[in-house]
Amino acid sequence: MPNPGSTAGTLHVVATPIGNLGDLSPRAQQILRAVDAICAEDTRHSRQLLAHFGIETPLLALHEHNEDRQAGPLVARLQAGDSLALVSDAGTPLVSDPGYRLVRAARAAGVRVSPVPGPSALVAALSVAGLASDRFVFEGFLPAKAAARRERLARLAGETRTLIFYESAHRIAESLDALRAAFGGGRPAVLARELTKLFETVLDGSLDHLAEAIAVDPNQRRGEFVVLVQGAGEDADARLAEGRRVYAVLGAHLPPSTAAKLAAELTGAPRRALYGGGQGEERA
Repeated sequence: MPNPGSTAGTLHVVATPIGNLGDLSPRAQQILRAVDAICAEDTRHSRQLLAHFGIETPLLALHEHNEDRQAGPLVARLQAGDSLALVSDAGTPLVSDPGYRLVRAARAAGVRVSPVPGPSALVAALSVAGLASDRFVFEGFLPAKAAARRERLARLAGETRTLIFYESAHRIAESLDALRAAFGGGRPAVLARELTKLFETVLDGSLDHLAEAIAVDPNQRRGEFVVLVQGAGEDADARLAEGRRVYAVLGAHLPPSTAAKLAAELTGAPRRALYGGGQGEERA
């Protein structure tokens, strides 16, 4: 815990807009003006934001490639009395962004770490999705490689909480296909694109419907995405999801028909749904 009599500075974790610059709060602007330096994931990006508000505080680069190296010197500055702000390219820092190593080091050194709350793409998407929001799980970005993505989704197939993913434009189509294969094309889902920006869209429907919607409209494959998927039901849906998870694990070691037979016996899921859904999938 920070010493009340200490002269150390404060590390402010400051949320910045995910699109609309009007979402930078007055308190965030005040903090960014007052600190001795701002640690930014991309200084070029953050410099544009600061210039818009006439903020001239010096910027320091802090990203995944230098965070381990920079954490020590930055904590030393904080201990010497400087106050710093931590920002990411957009939204709340540390949510699928660098920064936790600096926060951890500052806390371990007894330096005060204070949040300046604000925009977060996952919370913004959840608030307009119309899916259950009392319990949810944030999974960030899915793995880029197909085999690793299938393995991750197989472990989530029986998850009953609302699932939230981030995705980029160049992988959104294949990620939706992977979600359909893992959870079933009929699973309700929401695709939130370019939130708070000019071309904001929020599409809902089944995973099959969303995949088809972006296939026929190239504009819906542009920008930044939050994908929200309804959790598995407590009965038949949950059995099918668990069956698919077990089938994916067994299928890595056994012929598809044998894997489907065993998965069906273990989970009570329909064998035909498991075997039919797994045929023709890429193995890696």
